[in-house]
Amino acid sequence: MASTVALFTGLSGLNAHARRLEVIGNNISNVNTTAYKSNRMEFSTQISRNFGLGAAPATTTGGVNPFQVGMGVRVAGTQRNTNGGPLSVTGIQTDLALDGDGYFLVEGAGQESYTRAGSFQFNAANELTTITGERLQGYGIDDNFNIVEGSLVPVTIPLGQMTLAEATDNVEISGNLRADGDVATTGTVLEFDALMSGGGAITLATSLTSLDPMGAFAVGDVITVTGAERGGKVVPDGTFTIEGGETVEDFLNFLQTTLGVVQDGGFEMGDVTGMPEPGSFTVDAMGVIQFTGNWGEMNDLTLTTDNISVVDMMGVSKPDPFNITKTQDATGESVRTSFVVYDSLGSEIVVDATMVLAATDADGTYWRTFLHSADDRNDALYLETGDRGGGMFNEAVPLLSFDNFGRLVSPPSIQIEVDRLDSGASDPLTFTMDLMGDSGELTAFSDSGGASAIGVGFVDGAPFGVLSSFSVGPDGVITGGFTNNRTRPLGQIVVATFNNPAGLVDAANNLFQVGANSGSPLVTVPTQFGTGQIIGGALELSNVDLGEEFINMISTSTGYSASSRVISTADQLIQQLLVLGR
Repeated sequence: MASTVALFTGLSGLNAHARRLEVIGNNISNVNTTAYKSNRMEFSTQISRNFGLGAAPATTTGGVNPFQVGMGVRVAGTQRNTNGGPLSVTGIQTDLALDGDGYFLVEGAGQESYTRAGSFQFNAANELTTITGERLQGYGIDDNFNIVEGSLVPVTIPLGQMTLAEATDNVEISGNLRADGDVATTGTVLEFDALMSGGGAITLATSLTSLDPMGAFAVGDVITVTGAERGGKVVPDGTFTIEGGETVEDFLNFLQTTLGVVQDGGFEMGDVTGMPEPGSFTVDAMGVIQFTGNWGEMNDLTLTTDNISVVDMMGVSKPDPFNITKTQDATGESVRTSFVVYDSLGSEIVVDATMVLAATDADGTYWRTFLHSADDRNDALYLETGDRGGGMFNEAVPLLSFDNFGRLVSPPSIQIEVDRLDSGASDPLTFTMDLMGDSGELTAFSDSGGASAIGVGFVDGAPFGVLSSFSVGPDGVITGGFTNNRTRPLGQIVVATFNNPAGLVDAANNLFQVGANSGSPLVTVPTQFGTGQIIGGALELSNVDLGEEFINMISTSTGYSASSRVISTADQLIQQLLVLGR
């Protein structure tokens, strides 16, 4: 008798192969979906009819196997292929691909999801998002551009908005100071012709408004020094306003400040006798002013009558009562270098470092270090330094000591302050001038026929700059490039890995969510725990194998046709049975 069971067995085959065709069709339709993971359908047998469960061998029989007839096929489930797809270089900075087993962590509407599709884009808040708006998650940075791990935030790259300016902390100077040069023993001497007051010679305490001829100076007059030079370099202009009661000494102090002359020149009186004190001024009994500059050729002053002008309170020029004669040049081996440092606002500050051979003895050589900056906000152009005097020099002119082998003994570095009062920047700017840095050391060897030569090998800090570009490294660190040629970390992208990534639940839009059998996510940074590395400017493609899918489609079609044939055959048998009853 024909069995109707065969009809339902064939029907189960039709249903199963129809479902399999749906999976194949889905794979083929997603062949160009970014980072799509293909699926395959697994079949299993349905319950069988048991006519006998078999018997074990006995004395009179060899044993009997089970007698079972299956009742068709059923869909056991789908299995996702989590292998990585091929990578395609796009050149788009926001495109990211994972070469490993990790997943990008994204957040949308308070729900965390995971994706391999790295086709991110910017939103209005400069955050990286998926095409459907989920925000890419990562670690942010603090005010010092240090990555803050542990707290997840949306990855933000504020192009054109983030700015950078960093104060200088370190400067490295290296080179050689000529140890066999001439020891500095004289500074520039400028003499002002005899000035009179009330028919007699002036003193330092003489009021400027009392100088002969009467009216040479009056309240409201402005004395301007312009075009003066120190070591062949023009110094900034300086102005001195007479408000009443100013003395000759007040004017000479102003002149000393404007020319960047360090009082005493780092020289302690009594060490050398019979020489004018560097960085000083005197008035003799005849009313002649003698102004002495600092020692060393690079401290030589150039100041003439033409460099000094006087205008009254109405802006009308007045005759200059000063007639200046240079009676002595500054001498001594010296060298100067200039470099730029930055304050906290990124403003450029030019600093001149001048080193002068001060003395030699049985233990080595000694050099004065003069530091000047026209950008210093106090009256004096020379800069204050840490107490490196060693008993011989004051704070403005630290002493460098070298041994018999030309090696620097002390100090290895000099702390320098630049006054930035009322500039808007942090005040003062303090930085270290390293004389034994990684870029080279300062030495003092003889160089007959040569000259001292020093230079700056390294300066940190940064001028003002705007974020203009970025790149993502293999470890997920986002590095920003600023218009001032500086680079800084902007954050780090995190990734997640699962014990069983095939257990993730497909949530559409290239997103996955934690499933009951996926395990909890391990959130870490790329290259850790098998998550793989990030490749910027690339995308992962679908891992669908079209050749395999077409073969599976053929075999599925064949299975479907065969199942339908079972149904038609069973129907024919039933029809034959009905014929017998007519």
